[in-house]
Formats: sequence, structure tokens, C-alpha cells
Amino acid sequence: MSIKDRDLLSVQEARDLVAKAKVAQKILGAMGQAEIDSLVEAAARAAADGAERLAKMAHEETGFGKWRDKTLKNLFAARDVTEAMRGLRTVGILREDKERRLLEVAVPVGVIAGLIPSTNPTSTAIFKTLIAVKAGNAIIFSPHPNAKGCIQETVRILSEALSAAGAPEGLVSCMTVLAREGTSELMRHKDVALILATGGSEMVHAAYSSGTPAIGVGPGNTPAFIERTADIPAAVRRIIESKIFDYSTICASEQSVVVDVPVEQAVRDEFVRQGGRFLSPDESGRVASVIFNAAGKMNARLVGRSPQMIGEVAGVEVGPEVRVLLADQAGVGRKFPFSQEKLCPVLAFYSADGWENACERCLELLNYEGAGHTLAIHSRDEQVVREFGLKKPVSRVIVNAGSSLGGVGGTTGLLPSLTLGCGAVGHNATSDNVGPLNLLNVRRVAWGLREIGELYPASLSQEGGKVNAAGMDALVNRIVDELAVRLGLN
Repeated sequence: MSIKDRDLLSVQEARDLVAKAKVAQKILGAMGQAEIDSLVEAAARAAADGAERLAKMAHEETGFGKWRDKTLKNLFAARDVTEAMRGLRTVGILREDKERRLLEVAVPVGVIAGLIPSTNPTSTAIFKTLIAVKAGNAIIFSPHPNAKGCIQETVRILSEALSAAGAPEGLVSCMTVLAREGTSELMRHKDVALILATGGSEMVHAAYSSGTPAIGVGPGNTPAFIERTADIPAAVRRIIESKIFDYSTICASEQSVVVDVPVEQAVRDEFVRQGGRFLSPDESGRVASVIFNAAGKMNARLVGRSPQMIGEVAGVEVGPEVRVLLADQAGVGRKFPFSQEKLCPVLAFYSADGWENACERCLELLNYEGAGHTLAIHSRDEQVVREFGLKKPVSRVIVNAGSSLGGVGGTTGLLPSLTLGCGAVGHNATSDNVGPLNLLNVRRVAWGLREIGELYPASLSQEGGKVNAAGMDALVNRIVDELAVRLGLN
């Protein structure tokens, strides 16, 4: 009897792909570092060669962003990520400590389920493929329905390049029959070891609720603080360039600007000079009513769209010279809609007198949405920068750089990554810029250095193999002291 129900077909496809991936991963797991590295290089070359075509496909299919910027994101995933992984050991013995008699051995997690968003579809698929294979894993993608065509084509290109380079069949694959039930089956399958989830809050929550270990990332809501010592023209230029990159579809892009009062007017003037358009209260209300729905969520029709299109839908005149829209806000929360994440070229604008007050405003914004993600600061005062680094509930603080490409490691020294962890404060499993080392386990082989009897102090008496109460206290104190010394706590 043939199966015609889409949900059942999707479930069966997920099971079939997992079965093939499991076999492929076993074969990959027996390969050496050089063999795996050659597979990664082959996939990276194929991704780089197809970067522009895939970017245009993504733009045409989703309508989000700009194809030129998507091309750059594809190249970033193919080249920068690969360059950062070159020379990194992910197979066999990772480290040997002869003094402490320890070996650390890499152990691939196995089969990974990769959830891909519509905002960064092709670049995320390239990125996750490369780090998964580098760590010795197979990966199966569940694409966002609104970007399935470009994601499936990206996976086809990568899979063919890997096969031509000697990879086993089924190592990298993508679901083609899309249904919620199929994605759920993929995430909950007993042979799927890890979920690597990038997307909206609901998707990430589903991944963490699946019962399978997951690495998911939360929403961004990056505040950018312009402190009184900042180079104002440079700060404004960096913020605008970052915010309008692919029309703000990178989760680390700026969402609010918080300005030190003494330089507020100069910053306003500079934004206007560089293509910013400040909205009146009435215009702000009209823009808010179209970029957010009744539930306060982002309107998908205006994600990654130009200021001109947003203005047209909202009934607000926006000239061709305008690069970004700015809305003055007096507070944070549901009554101030621009205080949340906006995946489009619209910025909230705040002023605060002194870095301490600006610090509190940034905390408000992050606690409302985006805790654990990213914050940007523009300042020449190293002490202020350090204070922000010490106190903000974020996983990365970007200094004197645009946060979108700074957060992913494009313009900073951070690990190049398109999956940015938000740590425990953001309800994520990691605060890292996720890379191949997050996709493997470490087996530790430890030789004995002392006998159990050597742990007892000479004064400690033993009767019938039992330690008396006073002796036990002494033993515990001694062990605690020794551990403290070894860990450098004393």
C-alpha cells in the first residue's frame, strides 16, 4: 500500500535519511585527520564557487536582504570558517599531558540534525556542513519551508563535492518532504545525537524540548552604545553599514542606539548626514504597525526589506537616499515596540547621561529581549569598555566595530561562526561562537599517579578499614586543600 499523507511521507523520509547518515558517519569516523580535512576543503571550494548563484536563489525565493550581501555571507562561511579550522585537530588524540599522564581523544557525536532558517539559508547550510564534517559527523538538514529550494540546492552541491572527494553516501543530506511531523521525527530519532538549531524562538524551544541534546541560539537585540569619547563619524558609519548589511537579517546586527547625552546632537546630525531618517512620533506609530503584527512579532513580509519598501507599506515618505530609519524611544517593553529585535533597517534611538545610565538602559534592552547575545560599544575610553565587558549579560561585546559582522567574527578576532550561542542567561547550552569543537565529545584517558593509601595523612588512623570521624574531617580538609592548590585557587 502506498503512503500518500504528507506527514507520514515526511516521517518516513526522516527515518531513511537517518539510517543512511548513521552508516556514513561510521565510515567517516574511521578516517584520519588528513582525509577529513580534504573533504572539508572540497566542500568549501564547491560552496565558494556557487556562492553568488546560491545567494541569488536565496534572495529570489525569500525576498529577504540583498543578494550581494548574501554572496559575501556564503563566501564567509566557505572561506573564513574553513581558514579558521585549518590545522585544528578534531580526529584522534587532541592533546597529551605527559606530566599529568592524560590523553584527550576526539569522539564525534554522530548524526546531527541541522535546522536552517529562511533569513540566512544558504550560508548557514554551508557553515553547518563544514563544521559537522570537520568534527567527523554526518548532518541532515530540515530546511525552512520558505527557503527550501535554495537550501536543498546548497546541500546538493555540497553533497556532490563531498562524494567526489571520497565521502560516503548520505553523509550530508536534506529533507525534501517538509512537514512538522517529519522535523519532529528527525529531532527525536534515537540515532540523532545532537540538534544544531538556528532560527526563531519557537524552533529553538522545540529543539531543546525534543529530548535530544541541542545547541540552539536565542534572538538578538543588540544595543550599540556611543560613548562621549567615541569617533562619532566612524561610529555612525559602522553602525549603519552593519545594520543595513543584508537588511539586518544577521541576528547580531544592531537594534538600538544608546547615545551619551553630551554627544547626542552630534550623533543625530551625523546619522542624517550618512543617510539616516528620524521618524516623527506619528510616523513611528505607522511603521511599528506594519513591521510588527498584533502579537508584537515581526511581520515576515517586511523582514530583510529596504527602508523604502517599509515606508511605502506604512504610508511614510522615504527618499531614495535613506539607508536606515530611526525611531526615538523613551522606554523599553511592549509599549515601546522598537525596543525589541527588528530584522529590517530600523533602529530604536535612546539617550542617556553618562556611561552608568547608558549601562542601565542597555541592561533593560537585553533583559527585555536578547539576553546573552551581543552588545556593541563605541568608545576610546578603555575603562568604560572594560566596565561594559564585566557587567553586561551578553556572550560577546563588540568594540568600535559593526556588530553584525563583528559578532560572527568577520571583522573581529572572534571565531568565524554563523551560530552564536547565548549561554545560560539566554537559555542556551553554550556562549561560544559555535565551531567544530562544539560538535565532538572528548574522551579522557588518565593513568594512576598515586595509590589510595597515599591519600591518607600519616596521622590518620584506620580501624577495620573505617576512618574515624575526626580523621574523616582531616582527610576531607586535606583533599580540599590539595585540589585548591592544583586548581590555582590558593
